[in-house]
Amino acid sequence: MRKSLVTIPAFVSLLLLASAPAQAVEPVVRDMEKAANAFIESLTKELTARAVLPMEAEGERTNWHFVPIVGERKGVDLKDLNKAQESTLTALLKTGLSASGYTKVENIKALETVLFHLENSDHRDSELYYISIFGKPSSEDAWGWRFEGHHLSLNYTIIDGRLLSTTPNFWGANPAKVLSGPSKGLRTLKSEEDLARSFLKSLNDEQREQAIVSDKAPKDIYSSDDPRVYPISSYGIAASELNDRQRNGLAAIIDVYLSNMPPPVAKERSEKLMGDGMDQITFTWAGSPEVGEAHYYRIQGPTFLLEYDNIQNKANHIHAVWRDFNGDFGRDILWEHHKNAH
Repeated sequence: MRKSLVTIPAFVSLLLLASAPAQAVEPVVRDMEKAANAFIESLTKELTARAVLPMEAEGERTNWHFVPIVGERKGVDLKDLNKAQESTLTALLKTGLSASGYTKVENIKALETVLFHLENSDHRDSELYYISIFGKPSSEDAWGWRFEGHHLSLNYTIIDGRLLSTTPNFWGANPAKVLSGPSKGLRTLKSEEDLARSFLKSLNDEQREQAIVSDKAPKDIYSSDDPRVYPISSYGIAASELNDRQRNGLAAIIDVYLSNMPPPVAKERSEKLMGDGMDQITFTWAGSPEVGEAHYYRIQGPTFLLEYDNIQNKANHIHAVWRDFNGDFGRDILWEHHKNAH
């Protein structure tokens, strides 16, 4: 029997998010366009040539990474910005993030300093993060932007004044828990780990047998930094097999990832997610359920894939990403836009 969602607090939250009209996102997009143009105007001619790149369906826009060194990253890095230019970039970043999402960005950057002291390695640098703007920010055309560096890749696509893609959306943390130094105890992606483990432990023996597909975690997330993502095996436990409390727990994990975005954007994304029905979402776990041991999970629906792992560095190194099967980089909608425009 299909279980009612309306009496469950987290699902009430998710459904209330889904009721928000798409128009609620319009102020976010206007602010984003204004901030992007202000950033471009603050740059020198040389920096503008590096920062502003062509807007196309494929090419550099889909050439994304989350590792520290990938040859020459396109765009302008923080090292080359003066304080005024960095201030305009901060304003742009804040248009695409919630307050908690922006704090995560700052913590991820700060972890590079932690790694520098741990490893004494030159490529660990909190200023090696790059901004790229694709096309001309305008409400009458297609444009996008990316902020990227080690363990971070934020991608946005806007077409005709509408924010149509916020993926790939990648977050990482190394160390996942800082063990020493001034930042000791910091856990940048704490909820992404703890809520998933709590959900797993809420399952009964039969459900856990469905959810855990292997006692060994994979080497990394399956989707990697591939330009295009496809559904992975649907093995795991479906939301339709959960009781109300467990469905509440699964929704709480999804809420953590949504909460990185500005509230109106999270509402619109939730509407798309819930429109396909919660029952079709599956949860899959691999590895150990114990703290400090390698583990992996994914949450997959008809339109999206959420992947997480904590495997490297003695299970103290997190990768987490949200991908959309048809929406990454606004690829399919952008193709239709260009086809109709020409």
